[in-house]
Amino acid sequence: MNGKSSPAWLEKIRKGALARFEAVGFPLKKTEAWRFTNVKPIAAIQWEAADGANADEALGLVRKFTFGKDAVVELVFVNGQFRGELSRMGKLPRGVNAGSLAEAVAENGELVQKHLARQALVEANPFVALNTGLIGDGAFIHLPAGTTVDQPIHILLVSTGGEKPIAAHPRVLVMAEDGVRATVVESYVGAEGQTYFTNAVTEIICGADSHIDHCRLQQESTAAFHVSTMQVDLGRSATFVSHACSIGAKLSRNDLNCVMNGERAYATLNGVVLIGGNQHCDNHTLLHHAKANCPSHELYKHVLDGKSTAVFKGQIYVQKDAQKTDSKQTSKTLLLSDDAYMNSQPALEIYADDVKCTHGSTTGPVDEDKIFYLRTRGVGLEAARHLLTYAFAADVTRRIKVEPVRRRIEDYMAARYGLPQDLRITDVTTHDRAAL
Repeated sequence: MNGKSSPAWLEKIRKGALARFEAVGFPLKKTEAWRFTNVKPIAAIQWEAADGANADEALGLVRKFTFGKDAVVELVFVNGQFRGELSRMGKLPRGVNAGSLAEAVAENGELVQKHLARQALVEANPFVALNTGLIGDGAFIHLPAGTTVDQPIHILLVSTGGEKPIAAHPRVLVMAEDGVRATVVESYVGAEGQTYFTNAVTEIICGADSHIDHCRLQQESTAAFHVSTMQVDLGRSATFVSHACSIGAKLSRNDLNCVMNGERAYATLNGVVLIGGNQHCDNHTLLHHAKANCPSHELYKHVLDGKSTAVFKGQIYVQKDAQKTDSKQTSKTLLLSDDAYMNSQPALEIYADDVKCTHGSTTGPVDEDKIFYLRTRGVGLEAARHLLTYAFAADVTRRIKVEPVRRRIEDYMAARYGLPQDLRITDVTTHDRAAL
């Protein structure tokens, strides 16, 4: 990896994954899981292998998107390669390892081999096969049993682009043993106007009684392509809370699969999509209930402007032995333009008989009754529309506990939707907020 010889077990994984990708190729629209997302623009470009060049641009992006002292550790990757000189290595609890995946393979290969490519399977997704076949570097986080990390671990993945279109295939592996409590943030950012392709895969293993709060912020160039897969495995009584935000990329596709593999495991998936112009965003989620007594909740909100299009397919899958499952899924979309279009596909697949599963989906423009209400309170027409748009998405962002992530998204919304400083949602009274 990164110019060094790789162990035989990793070469075997790579070769098998590349053989799989060569056999199936890029997915076609006739494939059910991809029928609303056309990846021909990705397949049509001759991508160059990414490198860590363009240091000045990379440094500027790091300075713009850094968490600074709000993160205990900040791991910086430029075009998929770890950059130690741009990273900030804070003081972690004893035994915690956070750094380069390539270095972890060299120094702690047995532990990496135990989990790498064991969750995100190459048979399930061609882009996972491509990423796995080209594994070079990425983030490696190992949290020993009983560890508590109070501040977020920030993984900052920067793309600088280049004279020719480049592609990067970063990998993230997070292993949280029993009783761990930690927060992990993945930020995908890039230089505006640059055309590049990010194909990311994240694997997260949560041990028994662990609690992982995960945030994922995708703020790529609006000329870029972004495909991601996150595979999460939850042990007994483990808790996983996900907050995903998609803002950038011309075309993005995100697969988030969460398997509750231990009794009383609990999962929460929250997401917000804020796009416009000709952007397209496709979110596929899976809440896989494999064991009994596992609750799960999901809330995804989309705000679409211009000629943007989006897809949401959320599946709740309940195995035969997963009795006492309690799962709720909600998808809501706000259309700010007559030309914006949404495809929402909630799905339930249940093989147990003692469960409580619900799903709901709504799509529509800004509510005129609510605009009228705000105008009677002295708010102008445009300000009322902006405030309602902001409040709609803030229902998700206010749940984010990581202050730098929440602040970044809400500042972006306020700037994009033209909300005056004196009309932020925090200034609305409790009575008014209930009315919204």
